[in-house]
Amino acid sequence: MQEKIRDLNERREEAKLGGGQLRIDAQHKKSKLTARERLHFLLDEGSFEEIGMLVTHRSSNFGLDKQKFLGDGVVTGYGTINSRLVYVFSQDFTVLGGSLAEAHAEKICKIMDMAVKNGAPVIGLNDSGGARIQEGVVSLGGYADIFYRNTRASGVVPQISAIMGPCAGGAVYSPALTDFVFMVENTSYMFVTGPNVVKTVTHEEVSAEDLGGASAHSTKSGVTHFSCANEIVAINNIKQLMNYIPQNCEEESPTETYDISSNEDRLKLNDIIPENPNQPYDIREVIEETVDADTFMEVHKDFAENIVVGFAKIGGKSIGIVANQPAVLAGVLDIQSSRKGGRFVRFCDSFNIPLLVFEDVPGFLPGTDQEWNGIISNGAKLLYAFCEATVPRITVITRKAYGGAYDVMNSKHIGADMNFAWPTAEIAVMGAKGAAEIIFKNEIKSAENPTEKLQEKEAEYAELFANPYNAAARGYVDEVIEPKDTRTKLIKAFRMLSNKVDTLPKKKHGNIPL
Repeated sequence: MQEKIRDLNERREEAKLGGGQLRIDAQHKKSKLTARERLHFLLDEGSFEEIGMLVTHRSSNFGLDKQKFLGDGVVTGYGTINSRLVYVFSQDFTVLGGSLAEAHAEKICKIMDMAVKNGAPVIGLNDSGGARIQEGVVSLGGYADIFYRNTRASGVVPQISAIMGPCAGGAVYSPALTDFVFMVENTSYMFVTGPNVVKTVTHEEVSAEDLGGASAHSTKSGVTHFSCANEIVAINNIKQLMNYIPQNCEEESPTETYDISSNEDRLKLNDIIPENPNQPYDIREVIEETVDADTFMEVHKDFAENIVVGFAKIGGKSIGIVANQPAVLAGVLDIQSSRKGGRFVRFCDSFNIPLLVFEDVPGFLPGTDQEWNGIISNGAKLLYAFCEATVPRITVITRKAYGGAYDVMNSKHIGADMNFAWPTAEIAVMGAKGAAEIIFKNEIKSAENPTEKLQEKEAEYAELFANPYNAAARGYVDEVIEPKDTRTKLIKAFRMLSNKVDTLPKKKHGNIPL
């Protein structure tokens, strides 16, 4: 028996070395952790239980029979983060470049199946050179098996991807199908075709970093939600994110015990809106003053900055926040911000996370670029997401709520549960100046002093419509509140809505305007 136990332990030690010490050293020289080191920092101490440590590939083509490594280039298993169960896979670049083939894919598929059956998140740490070309179509089949499970698991359990190295070709579609993507600056990249192919086909000279690095995907494409300075920062951000999301679609969002104090007033909010309605302010200040201290975690921070989305706690309850950002493009809705907001809303609704909307929107961005690139269908994505959401939904209108954008930003008409407005709110079809120019066009044109007449009519229109009271009179706004009372109102409203039940009509699924 002792000899057999010794043999087992030797095999375990061999598996832990992956591709060998030389390749581990090479990984470290690139400022990258190994697959097992990443799991060590991600999971609670001593909680990791490995599955498939002794798996090897079954191919003999192109000399692969002489290159067998225990684990076949991916470490899989389960453990806990803050004492909550998660399933993990971590690709090992030291083994055949982390390339994916039959056995490698089977290991990933196994833990994904277990995650769905047991209702726990899946976290994938990606560091792979792509498909193992020596195994041919089997590798492609392995990717497709994973894509299928990503799709089936979507909305059932949270799926998180961290790109810790290369992720190219077909490999990029699994992270793209997951809920959140983390990337590491300067050591990770994602692209469907690499710089050499791009140069051959389009004659463009571009580096891997510029083509598909963390900066490109966090600012230009929006593929990645979090760009991180190094791998430890990425891992810590994943652990932080886990504090806001439930284990599966059957659980409620995480809640901590919170006793509402006798004074939840936030006096700073009374002075946050500028006197000039065209002067910007930072909506993050409103968010920070409203939510529990130091709990706001922004998502997609550097992409489509005219809308702010992220998680926070309010009264101890985890919520998702969607907010127009007047400090960027006046908070206007455009293609990118609509996509960003719509995707976030759908995630929150999938996992029972209540939604809070801060609205200050002058409308949709005009122009040929927007129209020709589909602002109509893209704007409809955000509209569809809100209309479909059945979680508790609350809107606070801080200033402008103009035109169709008023409807889209979680208005009462599309199912919001509670709608508050500050006294500074302007709820109208359009701004006073534009409205006056249309309604009083002939009167202004024939006036002795057209500029003076326009200003007069602009003030007249503003007096009638650029306020929250017409909407309140019709019940479109439930209450006009002092800004300082916002936090108290929201804590009480979310508690009131905690047992909300809403169901969609029976159907296979809707047809979102993709």
